Amino acid sequence: MDPNVGLAGLFVSAFLSSTILPGSSEVVLGALLVHAPALQWPALAVATVGNTAGALTSYALGRLLPQPRTEPRALALVRRYGVPALLLSWVPVIGDALCVASGWLRQPLPWAALAIAIGKFARYYVLALGVLQFAR
Repeated sequence: MDPNVGLAGLFVSAFLSSTILPGSSEVVLGALLVHAPALQWPALAVATVGNTAGALTSYALGRLLPQPRTEPRALALVRRYGVPALLLSWVPVIGDALCVASGWLRQPLPWAALAIAIGKFARYYVLALGVLQFAR
């Protein structure tokens, strides 16, 4: 497997997985690490950057939305906990909504990006540890 192709595929999968489009970046990361364990750190970086970029796309879309008529749970969570709520942006379904809510509330982009990236990295790191431990 060409490492560049594997990493590029991981980036695309991670980006799409962090939007409302379907994706399975965890499976792609796991497969890449099983076949090329030496790529652990580059793969973690690529997956984190791709997934964070997708989440920031949701954040940007949130900035474009008009005021919602009802307050969804994600909006309530982001209002209550602020930017730290974005540490949960990796959680399926609600993570996308948290990013959109953050953008709609006009939370500071640098802090939002940092919180999103930390949450995404933590999830991928735990997954990578499990895959590498299992693959041994």
